[in-house]
Amino acid sequence: MHRKNWLGPVLILLGIYLFFFRKEAIDAGTLFGTFWATMFIIPLGLFFHWLYFSLSNHRTTGLLIPGGILFTVGVVCQIATLFDSWQYLWPGFLLAPAVGLFEFYWFGNRNKWLLIPINILGGLSVLFFAVFSLGSLYNKTILGQPLLAIALIAIGAGVMLSPKKRKF
Repeated sequence: MHRKNWLGPVLILLGIYLFFFRKEAIDAGTLFGTFWATMFIIPLGLFFHWLYFSLSNHRTTGLLIPGGILFTVGVVCQIATLFDSWQYLWPGFLLAPAVGLFEFYWFGNRNKWLLIPINILGGLSVLFFAVFSLGSLYNKTILGQPLLAIALIAIGAGVMLSPKKRKF
């Protein structure tokens, strides 16, 4: 593997980090504390994916479950660490097994019973993301309650004024 294949993106990401987050001194501890998920968890998830796609037989499909879980957890942890948003991104940990199981379903023998836990975990994750994200936006903005009131009035008026459908 050529050095410029991985060194270029690493230097670009480090430059972006230094540009946007320059309020603190940069040392090895700060970089390790900020990018631990990118250094350890995400590469391990990608390693499981690489194993599956390099071996390319149908008996190694199980490698996609830990690969999907670790990759998703790594991305969630990295974003939460960069933006200090653990209180909003914790539902990503519910999404991680759903991603791993979905990859197993997609590349495996398409067992339809896997869709049950995938949909339950994915649905709960989306529900909790929506509730906590929209709830915090509602509580932190000055326009939260008036905006919700106007939206409810507009939706109610739209329902009342919409033409009635005839039943045959």
